[in-house]
Amino acid sequence: MARLTQTEIINSLAETSGLAKKDVKGIFDALSALAVSEVKKNGEFTIPGFGKLVKATRKAREGRNPATGAVIKIPAKTTVKFRLGKAIKDAVS
Repeated sequence: MARLTQTEIINSLAETSGLAKKDVKGIFDALSALAVSEVKKNGEFTIPGFGKLVKATRKAREGRNPATGAVIKIPAKTTVKFRLGKAIKDAVS
């Protein structure tokens, strides 16, 4: 089963909403910019009906180089996780 491309998603939403394709693309771009700024500022961003983007920190840890087996240090870093909303979880499962 093939996944939808960005163009296919934009085309589908444009057809169902009656908006122009460039307007739908503009909405996606604005939503992603808003999500980035809110996660940086507040640590989370909720997308109603879908879920929530949450800023998470990973601790520093030791890992192994798979080729040589040598122990390496993996530094701490900040990542973003997406948590599905209950409605989506229930609809999919």
